[in-house]
Order: sequence, then C-alpha cells, then structure tokens
Amino acid sequence: MTKIFVPCDAAARAVGADRVALAIQQEAARRGVTLDLVRNGSRGLFWLEPMIEVETPAGRIAYGPVTPSDVSALFDGGLLDGGVHALRIGRPEDVPFLKRQTRLTFARCGIVDPLSLNDYRAHGGYRGLARARELGPVGTVQEMTASGLRGRGGAGFPTGIKWKTVADTSADRKYIVCNGDEGDSGTYADRMLLEGDPFVLIEGMTIAGYAVGATKGYIYVRSEYPDAIRTMERAIVLAEAAGLLGAEAGFDLEVRVGAGAYVCGEETSLLESLEGKRGQVRAKPPLPAHKGLFGKPTVINNLVTLATVPAVMADGAKAYADLGMGRSRGTMPIQIAGNSKHGGLFEAAFGLTLGEIVDDIGGGTASGRPVRAVQVGGPLGAYFSRALFDTPFDYESFAARDGLIGHGGVVVFDDTVDMARQARFALEFCAIESCGKCTPCRIGSVRGTETMDKVIAGDRREANLALVEDLCQTLKFGSLCALGGFTPYPVMSAIRHFPEDFGRPRLAAAAE
Repeated sequence: MTKIFVPCDAAARAVGADRVALAIQQEAARRGVTLDLVRNGSRGLFWLEPMIEVETPAGRIAYGPVTPSDVSALFDGGLLDGGVHALRIGRPEDVPFLKRQTRLTFARCGIVDPLSLNDYRAHGGYRGLARARELGPVGTVQEMTASGLRGRGGAGFPTGIKWKTVADTSADRKYIVCNGDEGDSGTYADRMLLEGDPFVLIEGMTIAGYAVGATKGYIYVRSEYPDAIRTMERAIVLAEAAGLLGAEAGFDLEVRVGAGAYVCGEETSLLESLEGKRGQVRAKPPLPAHKGLFGKPTVINNLVTLATVPAVMADGAKAYADLGMGRSRGTMPIQIAGNSKHGGLFEAAFGLTLGEIVDDIGGGTASGRPVRAVQVGGPLGAYFSRALFDTPFDYESFAARDGLIGHGGVVVFDDTVDMARQARFALEFCAIESCGKCTPCRIGSVRGTETMDKVIAGDRREANLALVEDLCQTLKFGSLCALGGFTPYPVMSAIRHFPEDFGRPRLAAAAE
C-alpha cells in the first residue's frame, strides 16, 4: 500500500494541509485506490508548505506547495509513483535548504508519524535512554557535561552543570521541568518538536530524571499551541501504555498549560505559574536547582535542550562536542522568519555567519527589497545592520557585539522598516509583559515608551534620546530578570546602528 505524508504541523495546517489531506483521500476513493495517509510533522521548509511526500522504491518524493485543486492533476501525473508534475520537488534530502543541515535534534521531524512508537524506535528512538542506563546516573551527568550542551532557551547555561547541581542536592523529591513557553517572535522550534516528534522530549526528560534522581516531570506549554498540547498528551498516554512512563519506568510526566504570559518563559516565573500562583519572578538565590518547584531541587531546561539529550546520549558526548565552535558546541535550530524568501527551520552547527543565514540560506527578503535589519533572539534581541553580517552565529560572538542568540529566532526586515518605531515597540512590549515585581521594569519601560514617543515626534530629540539611554542602563542593571534586563538590547542597538531613524547623522565608523 502506498504511503502519502501530509504534515499535521500547525504551520502547514495554516496554509491548507488539512484540506489537501481530505482532497487526497477523496480523490483516492474516487479512483478506487487504497493508500496509507500519514500525518507527519513538518520538515521546516515553510515556503513549500503544504509539502506532501509519497513513498516510492527510490525513496520519498516531495511535491509542494500543494493546494486541494492540484490533487487531481497530481494523481493524473502519477503521484503514487513519484511521477512528474510542475510541483514535484524530488527527494526532500536533495533540496539545498535541507541538504546543508546537520539534523540531530530534528532528525526525525517531518519523517516519522509523530504518534507511532514503532516509527520512533525505527529511527533511533530510545537508544539514548538505553545508553544512559548502561552508564548509570553519575556517568550520564558526566556525559552531558562533556558534550558541552548549553541551554537553548537563551541563557546558554551548561546543561551538565545544572544537572550535577540537582543530582548532588539531597531531597526526598526532585523534579524535571520542561520550559516549552515559546514566546519569542519568529520562533517555532518547540512547537515543531511537540507536534512532529513528541517522543524525543519524553525520552530526553526520562534521561534527565534518571540522571538526577527525579521521578516526576512537567511540560509547561503556552495555551496558544493547542495542536502541540493535544499531540503531546496523546504521546504521553502511548508511552505509559508501553511502560515507558509511569510506575514501571520510575518516571511520570504531565503537561501543564500556561495562560500566555511572556514573563513565564523566565524560569522562576514559570515555576510560580506551575504552582498555581501568579507568574512573577523570584529573587535568586536560592537557585531552582536547590529550591525550585514546590521547594524541591528542580532541573528546568528549555524544550530544545531536553529534546537534544537523546541524540547526545545515543551518539556520545564527543560526537556532539566535535560540532560547533568555541564554547558553543553542537547544533542550533535556527528559525528564519519575518520578511524572508525561504523562511523555515535550519539546524546547523554553530559557526555560520549571520550573512550566510539571511542571504544565502534564507534567500534575502520575500519582498525582493534590500535587507536592512535583522533581529536575533526574540523581541528583546538586538537589531543588527548589514555591517554586522560577518558575525558568527554563536553565543560569544553575539555577546561581543551586544547581541544574543536567544532561542535561535532570526527575523528579517527590509529597507521599509522604521527602526525608531521598532525601538518603541521593545519598550512598549516590556511595559505590557512586565510582571510588575521590580521598579526598573515596571516603571522604566512605561517612561521609556513615553520618551520614545517624544523622540519620534521630534520633541527635544537629543535630550530625550539621552534619557532613553539612561533608562536603558537602569533597566539593564536594575531589573530582577531578563525581561527588563534585555529590553535595552533592541532599543540601544536600533539607536546605535540606525541613528538616521532617530534624527541623528549616520557616522561611518561610529554607527557600527
């Protein structure tokens, strides 16, 4: 029986994947053809979605972007045998966008049936957990430390050190918490994994629990991801039925849905929310590793971090650490978005330059106009001009230029963007999303928005820009968490790299 794959990923569904799947079923029934329709995840080539694939003796052949009206002609052209058609892409692996990638975390995404344990195992699933049990808890923590894996949520803290801290802390109960509160603009890696390969997260969290002695895990997902929540909950039920979670496995897992507060992406606010409280930042110390969820030692890692653990354990720390550059080891799922011709997920080892990502991989702008600015690291990430496109994509290189890679989101803007209004947006965003606990963030962001309005209106520009810069210093060094602390990045980078939008002359050397 021929297998046809139609993505169930929310990005593909948003552009008609469900209608395409229905049209394929109806056309097959009309022609008396029996086929196996699999709703897989997305491979992340979003400009080609809905991208369907058919299994043939020569491998899977892709077509896209497909609309329901294309289906009849596809069948006429020999779709079930990988026949010729204007929408025929060929083998997905041969598409340059995919061919250049090093897929470890996303190795199965878009390939397997997300809710098939047999598929997961057939593509290397649970090899990591088996090796962890061979090494033992101490050996597993050592392996994670040696791999150089750092938190993929933005802070970049070494995963092995965090795990060792929890493992070495005595307590009657410990927890593993997955931060899936993906709120950065232009990011979707968490959602893609939850919808396209949920068992990799289950395996990663199970390994973490085994390594540190935790018996309970929580996956915190924002309510804006209903498809992801539904798929993850079904996967947990299947894993429990197979003895991979629950009493037999010594580890329980539960999905908790947040209400969409951006600040709950900060780990201590997330823990407050998990405990049923208002999402507000906790002062540190104590660290969550010592006193986290319900006052117990807690490993809290980003979803991509935990989903990478099985690959690290299966192939060994050295294989992972051999990828990347400097202290940025392994791969990063770069999420290209905004005004980009080829928006999508590109997993690669650290070290590509920003220019390669935007111009070569992303193909420039979708509008065809020149790229003017790129924001990396979400709404609180710095804006980089073309003069900075030689910056390598890694933690230290971005930090050296007052930027951050955050969760790996890359948002592209063409030459029509107004950078003064982008700076204002960052301050307004902070004002709206602030939890209100600390004065710099709560008050400074509001005053900053008001002052930026004066700058845009041409009211005493230099004096008001000086005030904005002073407020940014207060936010950066006086805020309790990264929400207020990182807001100066987009504001100051916009002022520094695009001074002409703020009524200042552009000086060749000083501007960059």
